[in-house]
Amino acid sequence: MTRVAAVDCGTNSIRLLVADADPATGELTDLDRRMTIVRLGQGVDRTGRLAPEALERTFAACREYAEVVKAHGAERLRFVATSASRDAENRDDFVRGVLDILGVEPEVISGDQEAEFSFTGATKELTGRADLDKPYLVVDIGGGSTEFVVGEDHVRAARSVDVGCVRMTERHLVRDGAVTDPPTAEQVAAMRADIEAALDLAGRTVPLGEARTLVGLAGSVTTVSAIAQELPEYDSAAIHHSRVSRDRVREITDWLLASTHAERAAVVSMHPGRVDVIAAGSLVLLAIMERTGAEEVVVSEHDILDGIAWSIA
Repeated sequence: MTRVAAVDCGTNSIRLLVADADPATGELTDLDRRMTIVRLGQGVDRTGRLAPEALERTFAACREYAEVVKAHGAERLRFVATSASRDAENRDDFVRGVLDILGVEPEVISGDQEAEFSFTGATKELTGRADLDKPYLVVDIGGGSTEFVVGEDHVRAARSVDVGCVRMTERHLVRDGAVTDPPTAEQVAAMRADIEAALDLAGRTVPLGEARTLVGLAGSVTTVSAIAQELPEYDSAAIHHSRVSRDRVREITDWLLASTHAERAAVVSMHPGRVDVIAAGSLVLLAIMERTGAEEVVVSEHDILDGIAWSIA
């Protein structure tokens, strides 16, 4: 048994997992799993740089996580950074800050590496499930990018495209510095066209139509599941391995795109940091389901974070 700590720093959130890993049995036992919305990717699509206030929010979360890692006595720590820090001109500032706080250098991984971790984290515990046919298509809808991975027991093809809930929101739904409340039909159409173009790109590498089971990861997908189940609060146990039909995803997406900020904020199972970006994330999920013909999505709470933990176990 090895006690490991994994940090996944994305465009919208930073997450920590401290767990005991047993490679012999394939079991990962959570000791601490937490998430903080830091919006590291704030404005990156427009400026090409990480904003000072976004860096400070991220460093504040890192200081909190350092205390948790120390308290649990994790033997190994791996910090993986994804889309926003990969794209930024001043990513060296980010690297130095993380190194000072956590004592490890963040690995700014490629989209293909990101996809590999996501697939491992999402599918390791699905092995042997008779009710889920292979191959799997794992989709990780992040803040800045979405990863597509097809495979059975191992990755067969993977592709990362620059379509995520934060990037789509900032590119299409923001006017005069604020998210349009609700967006216009023209804004939604432009966003949908962007997503469809990204699916065309992903489809050149990943055989999207061959998958028999769609597995959806990350906050946009888990939030859609929470809404679909009308949960009184965010409940990871209820969300993990839940199934949401395409018709239900379409119904939720239509409502989110027509809703106001106040109406979305009233959804008790939604993290406040997702209120302005959930409509875009839900539309990405719906477009994927329509393109692949998936009748339902299997929602997983285990994703790239678990894959990172296994990579050091």
